[in-house]
Amino acid sequence: MIAEQGQNTIFTRVVAICAIVLLALVTGCGRAPDLIGIDNPEIPVASVKEATLQKVFLATTRQPTEVAGAFFSEKRAPELGLASVQVSVPPNRLPGELRRPKVLPPDPRKEYAVIDPVRYGTEAAFVRSVNAELARLPAGKRDILFFVHGYNNTTSDAVLRLAQFVQDSEFEGVPVLFDWASAASLIRYVYDLNSALIARPQVRELGRILDQTNAEGYDVFAHSMGAFLTMEAMVDQVQRGQLNKTKRLRSIVLASPDIDMDLFRTQIGEIGPETHRLFVLMSQDDGALKFSRRIAGGVPRVGASNAQELADLGVVAIDLSEIEDSASGNHSKFAGSPEVVKILGRGLNRSRSFDVSERPTHLQDMLRGIPITVVFR
Repeated sequence: MIAEQGQNTIFTRVVAICAIVLLALVTGCGRAPDLIGIDNPEIPVASVKEATLQKVFLATTRQPTEVAGAFFSEKRAPELGLASVQVSVPPNRLPGELRRPKVLPPDPRKEYAVIDPVRYGTEAAFVRSVNAELARLPAGKRDILFFVHGYNNTTSDAVLRLAQFVQDSEFEGVPVLFDWASAASLIRYVYDLNSALIARPQVRELGRILDQTNAEGYDVFAHSMGAFLTMEAMVDQVQRGQLNKTKRLRSIVLASPDIDMDLFRTQIGEIGPETHRLFVLMSQDDGALKFSRRIAGGVPRVGASNAQELADLGVVAIDLSEIEDSASGNHSKFAGSPEVVKILGRGLNRSRSFDVSERPTHLQDMLRGIPITVVFR
């Protein structure tokens, strides 16, 4: 009997792994090309006046590469790299849409393009450039959105997602991407997990650099495995006595967090009083987190858990399970749902106006008539 149970367990895991490999083979063949620094010689970005240009800053733990369109590779770098790009957002698109070219060069009249890649040789040069963008904004809106991408992302993937989110949410500050060294492969989950852990000191390093800017405040937005990295980095900061020392941290939003629920309880216990700044976007129909749960031995993932259970830990749980209009699938409703992305933008833009303890109530007011549930203690 025990032998049969063991065989069944092994068989179940083999089936799960085979399903993941098959999914990787199917989706991998259709992966869109990297496009950073590739303009269209016949229809350059500058010729499309209706397109919107969005500057995105990057801090990366990846190694630079000269491969066309890639900018940075999946290989881990020993030091933090600093860079920026200009993203051209095409006109006449719906919120939540990310029209990425399937072949190069992109057509900026109807597709995203990424031009003007710059690598900064010094922290001072990076800080000056961020400050120049902040100075374009009126006082009271000079904030930074610190975005941490998830598992299975290239630099192009992460840059485009952040630019689309900023555009559709109408976020009013300056976006900064933390681009950790994901392998951008479904079957390299463990590599990504280790890359996220390796990147913890660089999150601290970027925080130190951003503290040198003229930003009035920061909001952190982390997706999927990026939420795991964010929580681990926060625990590290707490242990060093450095979390929010400048008092400029406003909110931390974890979207579809790929975190072991038991680990999350431990992280929350370590973070302590700053837990009240945490907002968790979760959805029980998140297929990606179901796969992650199977790989992790059946332990529930935070992003597909129970909203009340999360609220009992002291965070604000935002249940998106009833939202179905996502152009990006159930794992990326934060960006793919027109309703959700607009609400998140309003919440981020107003975060400076309300004390953090008041935000759940204001969030509930914004959600009236929309099938999203907010649960908090």
